[in-house]
Amino acid sequence: MATKTILVPLDFSEQSFIALEQSYNLARLSDSTLTLLHVVRENNSVFGLFSDNEKKDIIYKLKVKLDEYADVVHSKTGIKVDSLITNGKVVEKILEIADNLNVSFIVMGSKKPENMMEKVIGSKTLRVIQEASCPVISIEGKHHRAGCDNIILPLDLTKETTQKVANTLTFAKLFNSKIHAVSVVTTKDDYLISRMKLQMEQVQKFIQKSGIECETKMLHVSGSNNEICDSILDYSNDVKGDLIIIMTQQENDIVQYFLGSLAKELIHRSKIPIMSIVPKK
Repeated sequence: MATKTILVPLDFSEQSFIALEQSYNLARLSDSTLTLLHVVRENNSVFGLFSDNEKKDIIYKLKVKLDEYADVVHSKTGIKVDSLITNGKVVEKILEIADNLNVSFIVMGSKKPENMMEKVIGSKTLRVIQEASCPVISIEGKHHRAGCDNIILPLDLTKETTQKVANTLTFAKLFNSKIHAVSVVTTKDDYLISRMKLQMEQVQKFIQKSGIECETKMLHVSGSNNEICDSILDYSNDVKGDLIIIMTQQENDIVQYFLGSLAKELIHRSKIPIMSIVPKK
């Protein structure tokens, strides 16, 4: 059987090291190896000042540094750790390596957009999430509990619900987590509310039948993305959520490659790690 691999892009920032630490438990429980990836940006203006020989020397030194980190992680955790260094465009290289290695997950640090350009185009993390063919766990917060006791599963009436639940169950069984299924109600339409209630009951029964504890909650808000995001994050913090699982592509073909604005809000604002899964057609 092929070894499962988790890809951790490392740019030597504090947030990328926090993401690396968060990957240990997942690697242990899913019996996976870790691959640390550092991409030397080809459009880095400083890097362009060096001669080819100097560039090779820098890449060699970075590889030595990355190998040292891999050794430290291996001796600390017992997990097999590979390291890889490449140069090019960061997002494209992460996606290319993820496909080449057929990785199970990408675990990466995330930070709020720093300027209007990042808000419009999306940060590197958002772009990886949009295009990766595997689940991506993005980590924005600084402090996390060990393990994954509580998984938050936001649900709506889309046809991807079955996939969301199946993916969440797989993860919950891995970590022996409790699932908190949550629906945000922005309507006063009795028919839609009763459909949501029915869906939540079905989801709860299905999850409990699989031997996993499940609690459901319906949150009533007036309807803006900001308020929906706030209510999901407040609820997640109240129940001490360790992971929020979301689907990130919309059904409409025209907007197939763009994240829904609620997903973006959650990814940028949540201090709790978020797993983004692209729905299969």
